[in-house]
Amino acid sequence: MSLSTFTRLTGAAVLTLSAAAMPQLASAKTLTISWWGFNGDKLNEYIVQPFQELCGCELVFETGNNADRLNKLRARDGKGVDVIYLTDSFSQIGIEEGLFQEIDRTKVTNIAGLHEIAQAPQGNYGPAYTIGRVGIVYDSAKVSSPITSWNDLWRADLASSLSLPGITTTAGPMVVMLAGDKAGTSVFADPAPAWAEVAALKPNVVKNYNTGSEMINLFSTGEITVSLAQDFSLGQLQAAVPSVVWADLSDGDFATLNTVNIPKGAENVELAEQFINFILDPALQTIVAENGVDAPSAKSVVLSPEAAAKWTYGDEMINGLKRIDYAAMNAAKTGWIDRWNEVFGM
Repeated sequence: MSLSTFTRLTGAAVLTLSAAAMPQLASAKTLTISWWGFNGDKLNEYIVQPFQELCGCELVFETGNNADRLNKLRARDGKGVDVIYLTDSFSQIGIEEGLFQEIDRTKVTNIAGLHEIAQAPQGNYGPAYTIGRVGIVYDSAKVSSPITSWNDLWRADLASSLSLPGITTTAGPMVVMLAGDKAGTSVFADPAPAWAEVAALKPNVVKNYNTGSEMINLFSTGEITVSLAQDFSLGQLQAAVPSVVWADLSDGDFATLNTVNIPKGAENVELAEQFINFILDPALQTIVAENGVDAPSAKSVVLSPEAAAKWTYGDEMINGLKRIDYAAMNAAKTGWIDRWNEVFGM
């Protein structure tokens, strides 16, 4: 069966299953969603248009990175959007600040079918609609020796070839933690050695990036040959530069859980619940994974070998990921931002 045929058939299954579970709304409503906008054309095809057809509603969007969108929600005291997509480090901040409401699991029944790590990663708040990882990507045609450890980022042969994620992105603070690991100290208890290692990394850094698209462009133009990346960007990155590979790290990748929450000031909670249940549908998650959008968090999803190779997928890989104490990280992050800007002259 071709992928296009698979997509059409599976898409029909999503519409059939979801339509049976979703009551038609009496009148058209607007659901406002805050998300990144990455892979916009595919999200429109596989999520936006099918959901609008099912609900008889209109979806409108607020786009931007995690920090910017969370700041906007904070400034509005949890109002202005009905659903917000965030990585788990930023959704933890929103939870601690009381910006989100708990999710009614009796209304969002597809949560029960997710991998355990995704069902309630931060209590009874939003589930993870995708399970990802942060690792190292590099251009195998230009990097002479394979990268096999996080410590390889400091290698002398990688001078002026590395892009780091900005400190306010999902993966940026992980660099500080990696520097602490390299220094052999706790970045929380004894941060000075970690920051010395961050400074030692600077000669290898060309630029800090703030979006996946920016990182891909740096590879495409040949400005960099190595970067930290989230796996959702791997398909587009390899399409742009086929010789880019995901490093097999002996010390393991970091888990990232992209969560979806309902802010406390949401005006359309029932519709928000329906939308979250829709994007957790295993059939829909199969479609978006097969088409290079997001990894599935639904446990029952079965992917083709080609799609599975691109994603954080399967019990063995998911159970082997490194987890982060985001409460501790978030408590330290404000100070880290200042130190980071001092190092990189920002």
